[in-house]
Amino acid sequence: MFQRYAYILPIAEKWWNKFCDRNRAEKTLHAYVRRGKVGPKNVELLLFYVTRPSKEIRGFGKFVDRITENADNLWKTHGQETCLNSYKEYANLLQGRLNATFILFKNLRELPSTVPITTVTKIMGIQRMPQMGKYINREEAYKLLRT
Repeated sequence: MFQRYAYILPIAEKWWNKFCDRNRAEKTLHAYVRRGKVGPKNVELLLFYVTRPSKEIRGFGKFVDRITENADNLWKTHGQETCLNSYKEYANLLQGRLNATFILFKNLRELPSTVPITTVTKIMGIQRMPQMGKYINREEAYKLLRT
C-alpha cells in the first residue's frame, strides 16, 4: 500500500520568496492559501516545488494542518500567518470564491542545493509535475531531499 508521507506543493517563486522572508524574520507558523477545497491531508512533510521558470524543489517544512472553510473566517483566524499584506490582497487572490484552504506548516528549511525537475521526474517516474501537487512516500521524499 502506498504511504502518504509527504506532499510536493507547487508554489510560485513570488510566494516561495515571501515565505523565506517570513522565515528569516523568525515567524514560525506559515499558511499557504489555496482557492477552493484543495490541499494535502495527513502527511509529515511538505516539499516546495517552485514552478516556472525554475521548476525545482527548493525546500521543505513540517506539515501542521489543512483547514478548509469560509474564506472570511480563515482570514480572521490565520491571516497573519500568510504572506499576504492585507485582506484586500487576500480577496483579490480568491477572485470571489467564498471558501478557501489554508495549508499550515512550520520549520521551513531551504535546501542547500535545489532539486531540478529532471531529478524529480526520474525519482518519481512521472513525465511532469501535477498542477495541484503530488503525494509521495517516505522513500521518494528522502531520495529527493538527499540529492
